[in-house]
Amino acid sequence: MRKMLARIALLFAAMSAVTSVAVHAEPRLPPLMKIVVPFSPGASNDVIARAIAPALAKRLGTTVIVENRPGAAGVVGADWVAKAPRDGSVLLLTSSTFLTAAATQPHSPYDPLAAFAPVSMVAEGPLLLAVSASTRIRSTADLIAAARGKPGALTYGSAGIGSLAQLATELLCDTSKIQMMHVPYKGASNALMDLAAGQIDVMMSNYSSLVTQLQSGKVKALAVTSGHANPAFPELPPLATSVPGYALEIWVGLLAPAGTPAPLVQRLNREINEIAASQDVRVVLERDGSIPKAMSPAQFGVRMQQDLAQWKRIATDRKIVVE
Repeated sequence: MRKMLARIALLFAAMSAVTSVAVHAEPRLPPLMKIVVPFSPGASNDVIARAIAPALAKRLGTTVIVENRPGAAGVVGADWVAKAPRDGSVLLLTSSTFLTAAATQPHSPYDPLAAFAPVSMVAEGPLLLAVSASTRIRSTADLIAAARGKPGALTYGSAGIGSLAQLATELLCDTSKIQMMHVPYKGASNALMDLAAGQIDVMMSNYSSLVTQLQSGKVKALAVTSGHANPAFPELPPLATSVPGYALEIWVGLLAPAGTPAPLVQRLNREINEIAASQDVRVVLERDGSIPKAMSPAQFGVRMQQDLAQWKRIATDRKIVVE
């Protein structure tokens, strides 16, 4: 009898161990997940989120919806996610602007690193350096020479003070030791219209925002901001060719509220890395010249730390503050 009871006890212990391993390997998933996009519907981040959501739902066997919460350069939506349940039911799909906003807004309601758990980088790609076709500038070297010849005479546009375009251009000015005058707009589309009309000289932007003006011939792209040639734009040299040391890749990625269980974050990381590499999502990413970029949560966290440090330095040196 004792031997039988001992065997039963051992059997239950073994079953318990197997169950424990299975639970650890496959963390419990919420029945409904939200991917929050802190920008308006139709923007590039929104398009990417809506490409990822159905694939993630299928792989996880749950419902995944996209919810837009725009405002304050992405801060409104990000703050909502930072305060959301830590059970994987809410994710934030954001981009490099998440950190430029943090670097330039001293009264941000959250710490961009401490309040979030990096889940997965989805993709990265360059900005394009573009000029009005009405200028005589035909290369990055021309631009640098013109800016050095008349410091502050060239004008560049952006979506507003503290925007990614402003900080990326100020990084160029810092690296190349030139001066250009910033002209902030209420939105990138307004700035691009004036670039095409020759009201401003220079602008950095993603390809999907520039494509209409490029096709019209009113705007000319000079270079990509990546530190190496980009296969999506084989005709454009890296900016670093004329400005050694300049390299900028903007990213799109997913974050969860800090405190989300690590096994769940790891599961989401694996699934999203595979989804981003799928043909359906690659097609969406390529419209902006971006490519899938698989990283572990830890690697993504290090990248965020490095980017935030760079943008804080530029914001401090150039006195860029959004009150």
